[in-house]
Amino acid sequence: MKFKLILAPVKTHKTDPIVDAAKAVGATGATIIPGRGTGMREAMTFFGLALEDQTDIVMFLLEEHLVKPVLEAIREAGEFHKPGTGIAFVLPIEQVIGMESQIERFKEEVREQYL
Repeated sequence: MKFKLILAPVKTHKTDPIVDAAKAVGATGATIIPGRGTGMREAMTFFGLALEDQTDIVMFLLEEHLVKPVLEAIREAGEFHKPGTGIAFVLPIEQVIGMESQIERFKEEVREQYL
């Protein structure tokens, strides 16, 4: 079974809608890492102090067949068509351990689909 990793650095107010949308189309969970970042525009300043936007990096480790529907769902939920809301990209995964329960769930879904 092949896995892919979706990484989506997003504004913190978009995190929950993105995770909910991904779960609605088959993701079993997400890992959220808090961070901060800058985009094309410089950080706003107040009395010479930089104000950086808080960011969450939302990670989804998925079976390959779930990547397209999850990516589309988070694109819509995250409103990525608006400037400065976030991005998402997909990376290949060579090896995975600890995903046995997810693999078993997938096998059950396939069995039920064809019975």
